[in-house]
Amino acid sequence: MFTGIVEELGKVVSIEPAGTTGESLLLTLRGPLVSSDAGHGDSISVNGVCLTVVARGEDTFTADVMKESLDRSSLGGLSVGSEVNLERAARVDGRLGGHIVQGHVDGTSRLLSRNPGDNWDVLRFSLPAELSPYVVEKGSITVDGTSLTVSAVSAPGADEEFFEVSLIPETLRATTLGGLPAGATVNIEVDVVAKYVERIASVAASRPRA
Repeated sequence: MFTGIVEELGKVVSIEPAGTTGESLLLTLRGPLVSSDAGHGDSISVNGVCLTVVARGEDTFTADVMKESLDRSSLGGLSVGSEVNLERAARVDGRLGGHIVQGHVDGTSRLLSRNPGDNWDVLRFSLPAELSPYVVEKGSITVDGTSLTVSAVSAPGADEEFFEVSLIPETLRATTLGGLPAGATVNIEVDVVAKYVERIASVAASRPRA
C-alpha cells in the first residue's frame, strides 16, 4: 500500500528480458533513498506500479515486471535513462499524506495539454471510458504514482472525455510530471473506494428481492 507521495526521482539502469518467453522483464533502477533499506520481497512503487524487489545493489534495486503489468501500464515503454517516480510502501504508523494507493494500475492515459498558471500548471489528461465513472471533481486520482486532486472532469458522455489536475511547484519539481510533454503516456489508478462502492451496489442489485 502507498500514499502517492513520491519520495524521489529514480532512473532506469538496465532492462533485461526475463523468463523463457521474453514476455516479462527484469528492471533495475537507481534510487538511493528507496533502495537504502530495501529488502528482498519489499514493495516499491515505480510510476505507480507496485513492484517487488528481487535484488539490491549500491543505490539500486531490481524488480520483476510480469506481462500483466506490462499490458496494463506504460512500463514497457521505459528505456535506460528514463526518469521514474519512486515510493516505498507506506508504514502503518505514518501519516497518510496523499490517499490510499494500491499500486494496481487501472489503465493508461495521455497528456492532452498543459496550461501554465501564475504558480501552478494545469494538466489535462485523456480519460478512458471504462474509468470515467470513478473520477469525480475534487476526488483523488493517481498519475504515474503521484496522488493528485481532480480539479476538473468532462461531462458524462462527452465526445472527448478528460480530467484535469492542477500541480503546485513542489509537485512539478519532485516528480516526472514537471517535464512531461504533451502526448506522453501515464499510468492512472482511480480511487479504490469508488470501485468497492460500485461492486457492492452491483451485487446488491443482482440479488432477487425477498
